[in-house]
Amino acid sequence: MRSFFQAVFLAITLVGVFVVQGNAERWCPFGGVEALYTYIAEGNMTCSLAVSNFYILAAVLAITLLLRRAFCGYMCPIGTISDWLGRGAAAVGLKPRTVRPGLDKWLGLLKYAVLFVVLFLTYRASELIFRGFDPCYALISRHGEDITKWAYVIAGAIVVGSLVVTMPFCRWLCPLAAVLSPFSRFGLVRVRRDAEACVDCGKCSAACPMGIPVDSVKEVTQARCMSCLDCVDVCPRRDEGAVTWGPPKRWGKPWSKAALAAILVVCTTVAVVASYAFPLPSFIKTRGTEPADTAVVMLNVEGVTCRGSSNLLVYYLERDDVFALVGYLKVEAWPGPGYAPVHVTFDPSRCDEDMIRQAVTEPYYDALADVWRPSPFVIAGYDALGLDDDGS
Repeated sequence: MRSFFQAVFLAITLVGVFVVQGNAERWCPFGGVEALYTYIAEGNMTCSLAVSNFYILAAVLAITLLLRRAFCGYMCPIGTISDWLGRGAAAVGLKPRTVRPGLDKWLGLLKYAVLFVVLFLTYRASELIFRGFDPCYALISRHGEDITKWAYVIAGAIVVGSLVVTMPFCRWLCPLAAVLSPFSRFGLVRVRRDAEACVDCGKCSAACPMGIPVDSVKEVTQARCMSCLDCVDVCPRRDEGAVTWGPPKRWGKPWSKAALAAILVVCTTVAVVASYAFPLPSFIKTRGTEPADTAVVMLNVEGVTCRGSSNLLVYYLERDDVFALVGYLKVEAWPGPGYAPVHVTFDPSRCDEDMIRQAVTEPYYDALADVWRPSPFVIAGYDALGLDDDGS
């Protein structure tokens, strides 16, 4: 079942990127982590990201609280490729090396250092600093010019490493794994070993891709568990209940793989549907104190494609020439290609909708530079000159 889910999610990613030409970054859960601080502090998101990142991050956190780090084992494209490489190597006789528990523990701390560096540089620069080095971005970005050679070097190292050690990036270096691990530690499900039914063959520990000593614990509560269920599958006495998987015993009987599949599908589907049903703005900027009475004009504006162009739109709305707007303003935008939705909340006692449309579209005189700056924005259905379609 895990191979099926891995193949499905990898196929969805590749088709979305290379066939549909979609922006897969908007569905990356780590993008939600990178964008969270800036969105809370400033009300906007780094270019290429959207509030859909928050929805999918919430879904992955919900999956983690229920199934531990199942996202890593079933949905992540890097996890899938690394896992398949390891299995392929084993199939041709390249047995993966065993890492000593003490060394494995220390190496596992590296992912927290990677997370700290990535978030520190991202928040400091207000840009996705990590993307140029991200092996996953190299896969989902159609190999754009913003990818450095280091992304391919890192990807190559993961490929080679995966042939020698099972899923090394996922175990020791992935910054998203560092985010999920504290939640995974409190995950509902766990692998349970019945000491009376167990024959101490050690097959469960040997099968674990995360190097967890399943044969020496009563319950697997380690944060790095992916609920892959390889340990259950290889147990020669699983029918007798030697190794089972599910919630704590007091919650009832062990779960089947169908429960795992249902949780993955439901959480992912809810996140996708919610992102379209409740499309929160990815850019918010406010000027002044909100009055008792406000009005909102809803515009579709061409040229609002990212945070930079959204800030430029605010620049035109806050102009200081003859088209200057007075009073409270709140701009909410959903940047993207084509005509992007823009909602402007204003004080109707101090300006009106036509004044806002003029501020957006009229040329702006920059007195400091002594130049006229034509507006790069077009509002759907609005003609500042009031001309008919034939220009008359």
